[in-house]
Amino acid sequence: MKDQKVLCTGATGFLGRHVVSALQERYGESNVVSVSSKDYNLLNFSDCQKMLVDTNPGIVVHLAAYSGGIGANRKYPADFFFKNSLFVTNMFEAAARFGLKKLVYTMGGCSYPAKATSPIDESQMWNGYPQQESAGYSVAKKMGIVASESYRQQYGLNSVVLIPGNLYGEYDNFRTEESHVVPAMVRRYFETKQRGEKSITMWGDGSPVRDFAYAGDVAKLIPWFLENYDSSEPVNISSGTETSIRYLAETIKEKMGWDGTIEWDTSKPNGQMVKIFDVKRLNALGLSCDTPLSEGLDRTIKWFEKNYAAASDGLRL
Repeated sequence: MKDQKVLCTGATGFLGRHVVSALQERYGESNVVSVSSKDYNLLNFSDCQKMLVDTNPGIVVHLAAYSGGIGANRKYPADFFFKNSLFVTNMFEAAARFGLKKLVYTMGGCSYPAKATSPIDESQMWNGYPQQESAGYSVAKKMGIVASESYRQQYGLNSVVLIPGNLYGEYDNFRTEESHVVPAMVRRYFETKQRGEKSITMWGDGSPVRDFAYAGDVAKLIPWFLENYDSSEPVNISSGTETSIRYLAETIKEKMGWDGTIEWDTSKPNGQMVKIFDVKRLNALGLSCDTPLSEGLDRTIKWFEKNYAAASDGLRL
């Protein structure tokens, strides 16, 4: 690995910022190349090829994706399917033609079937259709597993598929229409407190249970997979712990020093009641995501409060 240049796509995204930092810490800044959509348009196959020729890496960590919240997924399902399908197919094809030594690809836990049984292990991936609301995105990302197996079989491309859980942390997407539950709550509490309001309404009854993973933990595991894992068998990367939405809401409220009342609108849907990722395969490799939720939330909130004023419409810095 010390002789290989590592290229990270999607480097300015949420997970990308954490991963680039972890790669630089492990391999040195001079051996890590970070690129984003400003550098190359990876929806264009020729740009994928050009990127590899220009940067000449031995390894690629492929994080580039077209992502958004549930509202955006409902409004633009074709865009999510089309663009993410190209991010997958272009990168794997370009990597094989280039003779890349190793490719690490990440996808989301939303690609698991809507009816998957928690804790969700990797064997359940093909047991049904994902949640309809985000199926365009989820199915396109899921094709990375097929691509990994196919290009390994035909071209000998050594690729690894990782499935991070519900990520949160610094650099998350805090935009109102696009954010997931942790950044959405953090921003709502912050702005409610700023306005001096004493009540806030959350959807559902707070009983759904989720599994949250601090993005920094996931990023720090990437070098291990670069150095030690050479299989297309996907691996869940998450905490494997259960946290109710109600507990999350109360915890963030306390940490942000807001003394108002949380109202639960039970006329709104709860969504999937339980979604926990099985991490036995990860643990069997001697790995885990260990940052306690409380500590991870402290880091996330601190970063958000420091950076809020720098954005005109939420944060995606």
